[in-house]
Amino acid sequence: MPATETKPPSPKRRLILTGVGVLVVPLGLASRLIPGGILGDMAGGVLYAVLIYLLVAFFAPRWPPLRAAALALGVCVAIELFQLTPVPGELGAAFAPLRLVLGSTFVATDLVAYAIGAALAALGDGITGRLQGRRGGPPG
Repeated sequence: MPATETKPPSPKRRLILTGVGVLVVPLGLASRLIPGGILGDMAGGVLYAVLIYLLVAFFAPRWPPLRAAALALGVCVAIELFQLTPVPGELGAAFAPLRLVLGSTFVATDLVAYAIGAALAALGDGITGRLQGRRGGPPG
């Protein structure tokens, strides 16, 4: 395979990812206050996946958005499936902040929210990258 030259990530990229993350965390926490159940759950799930995407993109800034979204979605799904066991609930009871990270109860609709969140994050990242002159697709 021929070697492909990849453009190094912009120094601003991690700063932007961090800034968006700083906004997403309080929005995600506030989504827990939305009355009516499903709307708050969906908003929280979408924002959770966006935050996981931001973390993946921060630590792997050269990855294309689709790859980062796939890993973010995989992490979210793995954590949701982990909720089928009693372990997350027990950990959350022992240390309350872990309940926010791991959850406690499996809810199938969360999987839909995670897919939406990962897709929206990849779309936003791809658009931002194109506006900054960064390629949004795989090398080649």
